[in-house]
Amino acid sequence: MGKMIDFKRPDGSDCRGWLAMAGQERPGVVVIQEWWGLNEQICGIADRFAAAGYNALAPDLYQGRVTQDPDEASHMMNGLDFPGATHQDVRGAVDHLRAVGAGKVGVMGFCMGGALTIGAAVHVPGVAAAACYYGIPPREFADPAAIRIPFLAHFANRDDWCTPQAVDALESAMRAAGQHPDVFRYDAAHAFCNERRPEVYDARCAALAWERTLGFFAKTLG
Repeated sequence: MGKMIDFKRPDGSDCRGWLAMAGQERPGVVVIQEWWGLNEQICGIADRFAAAGYNALAPDLYQGRVTQDPDEASHMMNGLDFPGATHQDVRGAVDHLRAVGAGKVGVMGFCMGGALTIGAAVHVPGVAAAACYYGIPPREFADPAAIRIPFLAHFANRDDWCTPQAVDALESAMRAAGQHPDVFRYDAAHAFCNERRPEVYDARCAALAWERTLGFFAKTLG
């Protein structure tokens, strides 16, 4: 079970986050929230990573704000400084995990956090691998073709945000740039891994995606 901590951003200011430790000699994973905020479900993902042997840190990008209302979540996401979240909060989390552990550090996230995972894979030094769940950022912020680290992605075929066409374009751009991403598509809806949302949760697809993610990080982070 993790706990809330304060860690330093590159600019010297503090960021809050949920830290779940597996041990001093373990690799790390930064877990990036959905648009709902740093809620119990995301903290639970960090705890699951710790149980699997990774030090996990989920930065609080909304500074304590959490919602269950889609309109409010959309408002908070649209008000987020994506470059600041990437270069300050996520990079600070990566640096903190590198300081407290002895292994490589990966990033992963869901929905908005999936988009920021791609942003971190492009922009944040020290990231060794990235696992994106159904999120794609604007290309002008982070072009997936610029990723130069191992990359895993999970997308839903019934997704009207990260549409199958957008996923195909992402994969094609990466392969055209000489990359070899592992892109998986599931016969499910957007957010199919969120067990707190029964209207979209797909237990079989979620379990398969988690198994693939653990295998990916075991291979790339050690």
